[in-house]
Amino acid sequence: MPDLDPVTDSIAPVTGVTLTARDLHRRFSMGRDTVEVLCGVDLQIEACEKLFLRGASGAGKTTLLYTLAGLERPDSGEVEIGGESLYDLSKARQADFRNSTIGYVFQHYFLLPDLTALENVCLPAMMAGRRRGRRQRAAELLDLVGLGNRIDHRPTELSGGEQQRVAIARSLINDPQILFADEPTGNLDSKTGGEVMETLLGIVSDSLIVVTHDSTLAALGDRQLEISDGRIVA
Repeated sequence: MPDLDPVTDSIAPVTGVTLTARDLHRRFSMGRDTVEVLCGVDLQIEACEKLFLRGASGAGKTTLLYTLAGLERPDSGEVEIGGESLYDLSKARQADFRNSTIGYVFQHYFLLPDLTALENVCLPAMMAGRRRGRRQRAAELLDLVGLGNRIDHRPTELSGGEQQRVAIARSLINDPQILFADEPTGNLDSKTGGEVMETLLGIVSDSLIVVTHDSTLAALGDRQLEISDGRIVA
């Protein structure tokens, strides 16, 4: 089991983690048919590696990312992060582990419309029970992504690129050791998308795993892999 923080009795963050996936399978039922979206994926990601996953729509990229991040349980196979088997944890401890170790940037932002940029960024820290310094840390992150003068704006008052930058800041509030990003530039024009990707690469010092269809952006990473029909093919 993961180490527990003696003060909070929650799972302590893991540092310098590697991620290993073994023989991942994921199937979905569509009427009478069963579609296998992941077909025995094996993958190892080293600590602090910047990895880009590419592939056509429907290839299984997002399902793989969800499975690696603990958001979607595989039908079979194993995911280890820092030597801990993610899906052997109880649901409560798995949620604790995700919140302390993993950050996730969704393609569609998923910001709460009634909250300001600052409040949206604070949410994961609130869920983790962090009280001291969370607003200051959130403001620092928003300044880091170029939104220091927009902290009191709500999502409807921000452009798509600005909303994605808020989502990036939110994903970093708990200082994750692994950051997952699912098509973080997919809803943006090429110029804004390039700026967002430069922001990600510039501020993430730990592991970064990005799903993208853009070969130009994928070339910025340490390594890129291609997924086709639920398998890593290149």
